Amino acid sequence: MKKIFFPYGKNEVSYEFDEKELVGVLTSSIEEYVPEADGYQLVKNALRNPTASKSLSELSRGKQNVVIIASDHTRPVPSKIIIPQMVNEIRTGNPNADITILIATGCHRGTTKEELIDKFGEEIVANEKIYVHNCDEKERLVNIGTLPSGGQCEINKIAIEADLLVAEGFIEPHFFAGFSGGRKSVLPGIAGRATVLANHCSEFIANQNAKTGILEENPIHRDMVWAAKQAKLAFIVNVVLNSKKEPIYAVAGALEEAHKSGTDFLSSLCSVKSVPADIVVSTNGGYPLDQNVYQSVKGMTAAESTVKNGGIIIMLARSNDGIGGEHFYHQLADEADIGKTMKNILSRSRNETIPDQWMVQILLRILMKAKVIYISDLDADMIEKMHMIPAKTLDEAIDLAKKILAKDDVTITAIPDGVSVVVN
Repeated sequence: MKKIFFPYGKNEVSYEFDEKELVGVLTSSIEEYVPEADGYQLVKNALRNPTASKSLSELSRGKQNVVIIASDHTRPVPSKIIIPQMVNEIRTGNPNADITILIATGCHRGTTKEELIDKFGEEIVANEKIYVHNCDEKERLVNIGTLPSGGQCEINKIAIEADLLVAEGFIEPHFFAGFSGGRKSVLPGIAGRATVLANHCSEFIANQNAKTGILEENPIHRDMVWAAKQAKLAFIVNVVLNSKKEPIYAVAGALEEAHKSGTDFLSSLCSVKSVPADIVVSTNGGYPLDQNVYQSVKGMTAAESTVKNGGIIIMLARSNDGIGGEHFYHQLADEADIGKTMKNILSRSRNETIPDQWMVQILLRILMKAKVIYISDLDADMIEKMHMIPAKTLDEAIDLAKKILAKDDVTITAIPDGVSVVVN
């Protein structure tokens, strides 16, 4: 028997697999990587040695209105480590700089004060100006041009009016943007809803290059880079995290060059070979990414890449914050025929994209390949309406999967952290 631990919320669950059934355990080499220093020092070193850029303190000289784009409550960015150092660097360059921390919510709900304190610490929340972006707050949006794809690019004017625009973030495999971090702080981070919808259109989501780990010829990435450059994002600080959400690598500097340094590092560690199986168990890496069903689709895509056609994906995502969006839920729950829903999505043009359509499209693509058993805190009825099979425990889910498959010799692949790997 082989015991494997899976992150679930802020805890973890374990299961003892029969080694005759367990054909693969897909993990990145991140867990074996030994960082050169602790997280604080890694960020400090990156700020001291920026990639293709002057230091942040040098860039801050003479800049009065400085905006730091920061991640929201759904991202495990160690902002308590990063933001104070960025603020210090800025004020080293200009002690009188007027700093605003702009929370990049994208189209997520607004971050609460309690979540801000949890993320940044009481000192930053008490002493710095913080504004939570709202993609529907039209009076705060400025049109900065037309994206390469043809959509209009509307960005929060707090960022556009800055004398210096910088951002924090983290880099992980991303299921349609290739990787997170870098340019994503602007689009979708502080973009208007219409801009996000155009960028996440069905045509782009269906593009063969809009996949985990792919940046080259990825139309979604191309739009994001254009938006960040047009918004004049001058400097980024991004980290790579291990499964404990601890920084193991940090980059700082110019938008594209620093981001590439981080993605190159991550690619060397997180690429894994597919091990096809009847049952694939995956997660969203635990808190904070497994707080809702919407986000959990990311971890399912890792399983999608290795589950056999007609197989079963078991997804562990506590979903203590619920579904993650009414639009997402109703597009799935209000139509019994998933084929019809997919056809409707694919028929829409870029400017006809509706909220959360992209996540529905990807989940439907997964469901057309395999059944999904979903382990969460949610009511079973809600999960069933979203065309998935509910379960409360991993034991229950595996027993159920075996009954559904009705095979004597099932094979199982385990992916302890589905958002940390690129499955090839």
